[in-house]
Amino acid sequence: MVRKSSDSLRTVLAENIKTFRKEKGFSQEELAERCNLHRTYIGSVERHERNVTLSTLEVLAAALGVTVPVLLTKRENASSNE
Repeated sequence: MVRKSSDSLRTVLAENIKTFRKEKGFSQEELAERCNLHRTYIGSVERHERNVTLSTLEVLAAALGVTVPVLLTKRENASSNE
C-alpha cells in the first residue's frame, strides 16, 4: 500500500515554498536550478501534487535559507490565494 501525506500538509508545504521563493526573488526555474531539480517539479510541488521526500525537503530548505520544520509549519500570515 502506497501512503500519501495529508492534503493539508502538502498544502502548507506548497504555500511555504512559494512564499519563501518569492521572498528570495527566485523564479521556479531558479529555485529548481539551485536544488538540481526540474522546473516542472517545483511547479508540481507548489500545486501540492507531489509527495516530497525527506532529502528533497532538505535541499529545498537549504536553497530557501530555512529549516525543514519551518517549511512544514503553517504560517499565520501566509495567504492561501497567492
